[in-house]
Amino acid sequence: MPFSPWIEIDREALRHNLRVVRKHAAHSRVMAVIKADAYGHGMLPVAAALAEADGFAVARVDEAARLREAGIDKEILVLSGAHDRQELLQASRLGVELVMHHAAQLTLWAETGLSRPVAVWLKLDTGMNRLGFPPQQAQELLSRLRNLPGVAKVAGILTHLANADNLGDDYTPLQLQRFSRATAALNLPLSIANSAGILGWPSSHEDWVRPGIMLYGASPFSAPVEELRPAMTFGSKLISVNTVQAGEPIGYGGIWQAPESMPVGVVAAGYGDGYPREMPAGTPVLLNNQRVPVVGRVSMDTLMVDLRRQPQAQVGDEVVLWGRGLPAETIAAAVQTIPYTLFCGITSRVQRREREGR
Repeated sequence: MPFSPWIEIDREALRHNLRVVRKHAAHSRVMAVIKADAYGHGMLPVAAALAEADGFAVARVDEAARLREAGIDKEILVLSGAHDRQELLQASRLGVELVMHHAAQLTLWAETGLSRPVAVWLKLDTGMNRLGFPPQQAQELLSRLRNLPGVAKVAGILTHLANADNLGDDYTPLQLQRFSRATAALNLPLSIANSAGILGWPSSHEDWVRPGIMLYGASPFSAPVEELRPAMTFGSKLISVNTVQAGEPIGYGGIWQAPESMPVGVVAAGYGDGYPREMPAGTPVLLNNQRVPVVGRVSMDTLMVDLRRQPQAQVGDEVVLWGRGLPAETIAAAVQTIPYTLFCGITSRVQRREREGR
């Protein structure tokens, strides 16, 4: 493997995590969320690995187009819906389903002639205060949708949970209550649960669940979920091993000084590849299956590691930045972010490969 960073996507881990979803939500259909290039994992290979999902969800119509162009004929839901005539016509040609969450979309639908009607999911805002109609308008909106000539059918009603990652929070029960009141008499398929809902709020499962982050093996909570397997491993190699004398600064700004004469390794990965520049000294990487700490400031193309625990390390040794053996949750916590941002931050120059099995 060249001396440059890579990510490896474990297809069996993806399938395993889908099985975990089904274990927790055994009576629900699964709409696998593969928006944002499958959270940085690669939308098309992930869709192939998750072929046993009941459907896919993406954020935008152009993402749905990529799936259709790749020959994927499964049910696809566009979570943000269509925002102009061109998107609506494209969605109609693609045969995908659209979320309707705003009055402007109703107007757009009424003004656009569609030769092929489109199925619609109605989104209710139960407390996220981002997208969706007030729950009390559900009955009226359904009547309007059913009278629009371009609507093939109302495929279901959905909402999104704002605080489900906090299992002690009382806002999720309030959202569930609001949704239940609004949909109790409507006799349509329902969808609420994201990954946190699937794992932590069984009453949110309903007819469809929409797993995202858990499919990729990361936890929606602050701590890892042991039954999940990481699908992405981000790694590189040592490209240099140097001895730095006591008191000497390491890296830009000299923010870290060697406490003693010590070996320091240089890893071919930096913020130009998606490893956060803000990563503090002491954050672990995995070298020869042993954790060693980052030292100094992360550069665009490189980062430095303390090799006192691995004095035998050599140029060419593989380094895991997160993934197998080193949870992304650990790395995300070090920089006060979440695994989502790590995964989505991998840049295009990072090489990609796939593997089957552990």
